Amino acid sequence: MGPRRVSMEITNEVFKSMKIGLVFQGYNGRISSMDFHSKATNYLVTASDDESIRLYDTQNAVCLKTINSKKYGVELVCFTDNPTLVLYSSKNGWDESLRLLSLNDNRFVRYFKGHLDRVVSISFCSEKENFLSGSLDRTVLLWDQRAEKSQGLLRVQGRPAVSYDDQGMVFAVAYGGHIRMFDARKFEKGPFEIFAVGNEDSEAHVIKFSSDGRRILLTTKAGRVHVIDSFHGNSIASYNVKPVVTNSMLEASFSPDGNHIISGSGDGSVYAWNVRSGKVARWGSTDNEPPLVRWAPGSLMFVTGSSELSCWVPDLSKLGSFSVTK
Repeated sequence: MGPRRVSMEITNEVFKSMKIGLVFQGYNGRISSMDFHSKATNYLVTASDDESIRLYDTQNAVCLKTINSKKYGVELVCFTDNPTLVLYSSKNGWDESLRLLSLNDNRFVRYFKGHLDRVVSISFCSEKENFLSGSLDRTVLLWDQRAEKSQGLLRVQGRPAVSYDDQGMVFAVAYGGHIRMFDARKFEKGPFEIFAVGNEDSEAHVIKFSSDGRRILLTTKAGRVHVIDSFHGNSIASYNVKPVVTNSMLEASFSPDGNHIISGSGDGSVYAWNVRSGKVARWGSTDNEPPLVRWAPGSLMFVTGSSELSCWVPDLSKLGSFSVTK
């Protein structure tokens, strides 16, 4: 018998008590991307405008490694199945290749050439060795991390946001007020569902599935956060934050149970909602750009990224009693 994993249930009260428990500084620019590893969930990787890629162990509160990408810059970063290998997009305006980087020895394992303009969305499928990339060149490319050439191409009309579900069976592509659902094995047949997202005409920023695959969230530049039933396409909830006026990204994230959402906002604040009942909390900020937000998988912690990295945890002193789930 291994140790019992005991965790607090994520209630509205727990959410309201969340506060910054740990801050990592040392950035000379804004954080442009963050990703937790899906299985080794204490590992977090960040990319920053200061052209650095940083690997953290959030459980032990240490920055394990900093790698600089001065030649190519770095904008988006995500883990592969292996926590020592990351995929990242460049930010130099002349080379739109994606790169597979070994954090162990700071070595490029592979280049993925195909996009002709800035890559604005990446999603890695942890169950297989596949990933998606969406670009301002109005294409979504499908890749196998073992091959340099793309395995498929989808043409889109607008800035695409892309995401696999957790099982890697389906993926979603959002642009132009619609979400297109594809079967990952038969994507060339086109979408099997197309969901209209309200009267949304603003450009899509981030799309994500809840961990059980039943819900999708979509953020837009206009400051809207939509929650949609991934099977039927009906709207479950829609929230408004301040619009994004800079080139920043409006990011939102599901809690592990899919019942709460955290989001950045154009005015720098962080919002939290209960999907069923609405707004739970808002944490203000002196920042005037939307922070990036990521919930740590299977954990009672989320992180925000601005010009520093903050880890948010419940303030147990504010919680008289809490329910324990085994």
